[in-house]
Amino acid sequence: MSRPSSRTSTRARRRVPLLVLALAVLLTAGVVTVGDLARGTGGPFAALVGGTDTATGAPGSALAAVDDLTVKGRAPKTGYDRDEFGPAWADVDRNGCDTRNDVLARDLTSVTFEPGTRECVVLTGSLVDPYTGSAIDFRRGRTTSTAVQIDHVVALSDAWQKGAQGLDAEERRQLANDPLNLLAVDGPTNGAKGDGDTATWLPPSTDYRCGYVARQVAVKIRYELWVTEAERDAMQRVLTTCPDEPLPAGSPS
Repeated sequence: MSRPSSRTSTRARRRVPLLVLALAVLLTAGVVTVGDLARGTGGPFAALVGGTDTATGAPGSALAAVDDLTVKGRAPKTGYDRDEFGPAWADVDRNGCDTRNDVLARDLTSVTFEPGTRECVVLTGSLVDPYTGSAIDFRRGRTTSTAVQIDHVVALSDAWQKGAQGLDAEERRQLANDPLNLLAVDGPTNGAKGDGDTATWLPPSTDYRCGYVARQVAVKIRYELWVTEAERDAMQRVLTTCPDEPLPAGSPS
């Protein structure tokens, strides 16, 4: 086994008091804390000792909100059924229109409605799909409606395995119809997502990933759903690229 040269050993010994002095200065200035030292984090400290600088995000940002999520393992899918979240597309806001048509009317442009439905049933419209960035012409019909689907940003199956089975029936119905958790998107892309969480699926359009993850964070906070460790880490990786990304409008404060 080779041994370090005396010159290398001397340089290493000289670095120790310098490092100690630098850390003392940073502690005195409040740049790092004792907690940072224990975790091996904290900006300049990380640069000195090779630790990881953990981004926390600006107050009110989606990245900061990730810290409010509970981290637990995924529960079994036992007992999951779509019916556990109430009838599909219920009129929870009692505006006379079902949730699917409400979301289509919100997310599409140049919308036309079926006559006699009090502007409830969307017939046609244009969508700029957030997941792919492509433009889609929507036309209601047995073979055409599926071109645009309404995605549960936090999939109901994923929610079930991360706390929703502990919600009551009305809370689950609200989750399934909450506009915060719903987006009109490209049908095939939605099918490819399945019930993936942030750790297993992200939109193909990198421009929308920050907004997408921020929306997942907001939904999980509102309904007190937890995340797995892998999911939490994936959320932080995405949001660290956009630390000022806000939670979407209508999120819990």
